Amino acid sequence: MVRGVLAAGVVEPAAVAVYDLVRERSDDLAGQHGVRAAASDRTAVADADVVVLAVKPQSIKGLLASLRGALAPGQVVLSIVAGVPLATLAAGLDHAAVVRAMPNTPAQLCAGVSAWFAAPAVDVAGRARAVAVLGALGRVVEVEDEGQLDMATAVSGSGPGYVFLFLEALIDAAVHVGLPRAVAAELARETLLGSALMARETGDHPAGLRNMVTSPGGTTAAGLAELEAGGLRAAVDRAVQAAYWRSRALGSGEAIQAGSGVGR
Repeated sequence: MVRGVLAAGVVEPAAVAVYDLVRERSDDLAGQHGVRAAASDRTAVADADVVVLAVKPQSIKGLLASLRGALAPGQVVLSIVAGVPLATLAAGLDHAAVVRAMPNTPAQLCAGVSAWFAAPAVDVAGRARAVAVLGALGRVVEVEDEGQLDMATAVSGSGPGYVFLFLEALIDAAVHVGLPRAVAAELARETLLGSALMARETGDHPAGLRNMVTSPGGTTAAGLAELEAGGLRAAVDRAVQAAYWRSRALGSGEAIQAGSGVGR
């Protein structure tokens, strides 16, 4: 996120402060990007337009307690903490202007997608600031209600993991039929990338795109028949369902324990 907002020109390095319980992490970010390593979480958020909470759900309880009372009315809190609802964040911080978002790991390349939802207390200017930060990481999608964030987490937040597993399987299968691993890896990576770009740029339904490459009695038809027989659709559905319910469980407090850490 730091790299993205700096590359997009959203802020200058001197305007960014970072804090982590492990001091070496803050120092490493400061050394890489020229940002400031704050001495404490409360120091990091002082005078910030946007305060980004980027910790594991297990650490959020202690962080909220540490920052309680430290935020001014005009500041916007942007939480990327999986599963933790706006009500919990606002109550813990005693601060109503909170935005929840779920970026995904391709954000490291500014090629991610972030689902987000803002509390009613976030004004137009605050929403714009949050979108500017998220937009530096890739595409931005506002959901209609907060409950859809857990659904988005199961799709786009966890989705890269599913894609990487499929990519790994495709590479291994290519090696199994006799391709050198380096060739298999390049063919598989570029195939996934090109296919995703084609789906995005055409806007066509995936079924239509699939039919374009599936000749009757051809190689693709034979391969697709095996994927269907192997229950690919059902496995993907179960994966998304499992991730969704895990996100709900995290938000219910199952995994919220003491801890602290913050970035801005």
